[in-house]
Amino acid sequence: MSTTAVKDTELAAPKAEDLAAVLVATERPPRPGALSTSVTFGWRAMLKIKHVPEQLFDVTAFPIMMTLMFTYLFGGALAGSPGEYLQFFLPGILASSVVMITMYTGVAVNTDIEKGVFDRFRTLPIWRPSAMVGYLLGDVLRYLIASAVIMVVGLILGFRPGGGFAGVVAGVALLVVFSFAFSWVWTMFGLLLRTEKSVMGVSMMVIFPLTFLSNIYVSPSTMPGWLRVVVDINAISHLVTGVRSMMAGAWDVPAVLITLGASVLLVAVFGTLTMRLYNRK
Repeated sequence: MSTTAVKDTELAAPKAEDLAAVLVATERPPRPGALSTSVTFGWRAMLKIKHVPEQLFDVTAFPIMMTLMFTYLFGGALAGSPGEYLQFFLPGILASSVVMITMYTGVAVNTDIEKGVFDRFRTLPIWRPSAMVGYLLGDVLRYLIASAVIMVVGLILGFRPGGGFAGVVAGVALLVVFSFAFSWVWTMFGLLLRTEKSVMGVSMMVIFPLTFLSNIYVSPSTMPGWLRVVVDINAISHLVTGVRSMMAGAWDVPAVLITLGASVLLVAVFGTLTMRLYNRK
């Protein structure tokens, strides 16, 4: 190669200093906001439902089975007739079904940790809690699907809410708010425990006593006094009372306020613990 060609090549090849100057001078894109990143992670959670629709079994078939089984197997014995029992039972099984599926938030978190996906999330220049909030936003869709399925089945069977459409919407909204807050408990366990099976095991140990030691299935007035005290202080009981009253058109304001207060407390306590574990993971 001639000396002239070598000089031309040297002139044509950009210097490292010039490249660095260009990169520094280029305006960087703005850092995404907390809402934007949270919605993005929420969309990711919904896409997982799209690609694995079998996971919707617990928000469709399971609630239908529970509603039919309790209404027709126990309705006559507990309330005199399945129709009478359905008016009392449907808001309760609605709350029970949605609260039970909150545990899958912790399972999803634990699965992503095992696959190493969380290591990538932690390196991104984003608002740190957005990955967790995204899981919960994605699960809100599951809560709404379960609520819609149970309400449709209930209406077909004869459930007639005195509060009309507005009362049903208000009751479902209260349930979704509480479930969103309650899901933070399972995100903490998802980060704390080693396997998804252990997350599900611990979740069941917590959820089953909370749901059965409540006013979901029967009125606390039929229970022994010592047990009634436990049921009356259970947050799930206040949630069910609030949802029932909204759907009946006669709002129980204290129960609604207690449920909202419990939701704030759950986020404050378990949200803080979750983020501490997340930052140390």
